[in-house]
Amino acid sequence: MFINLKDLNVKYGAVIALNGVSLKAASKKVTVLLGANGAGKSSLIRCIMGLVPANAGEIWLGDKRIDGLRPYQISQFGLSIVPEGRHVFAEMTVLENLYVGAHRRKGKRKEINNELNEIWSYFPVLQRRRDQLAGSLSGGEQQMLALGRALMAKPEVLLMDEPSLGLAPLIVKQMADLTVRLNQERGLTVLMAEQNVRMGLQVADYAYLLENGKIVLEGPGRELVGNDYIKKSYLGGK
Repeated sequence: MFINLKDLNVKYGAVIALNGVSLKAASKKVTVLLGANGAGKSSLIRCIMGLVPANAGEIWLGDKRIDGLRPYQISQFGLSIVPEGRHVFAEMTVLENLYVGAHRRKGKRKEINNELNEIWSYFPVLQRRRDQLAGSLSGGEQQMLALGRALMAKPEVLLMDEPSLGLAPLIVKQMADLTVRLNQERGLTVLMAEQNVRMGLQVADYAYLLENGKIVLEGPGRELVGNDYIKKSYLGGK
């Protein structure tokens, strides 16, 4: 399942967040949208999920056009989001948060339990804290929970909005490694918005650089690592 954006525009009043953005997140690949804070990355992710409206352009999920649909309708097509800032349900337990992610699969108790066991295998710390309130977890553990919750829907396409934000370097590496593992083991199509350019290029099969709401550079992740503009502007090179 792929994502295809065609000439996407998003505005907040007079402020243009996205200006004619076209990109494709290929099926079963990791595509990363790079850029500084305020470049428009989160607006793009939220627009795909139906959380903010597009002012112009088209959003395709496979052969289905989804711009204009509500988030619950879009999720029914096999798309899940790990939102910026985690947004776990603080007053609910870890286990309850995960069950929220499986709400579309009511009545499929065996499948849900199998998925839960797989989440425990990815995040043993969450299994140990299954009865703990989500609000009492560390930032890294909450990020794991937000990802686990998204996976409980058994998506074909996973949107990840700034997954490294506010995390310690060790947790950032764990999240990067897990993203690659999920893509390889589950065949997930991943579209990640990430301002940590070094981490983003580490996991990207293909990457786009967004500046001021426009794509200014694109290419395979391994090639962009050596790009002079990327090195000078984002990786501290000369």
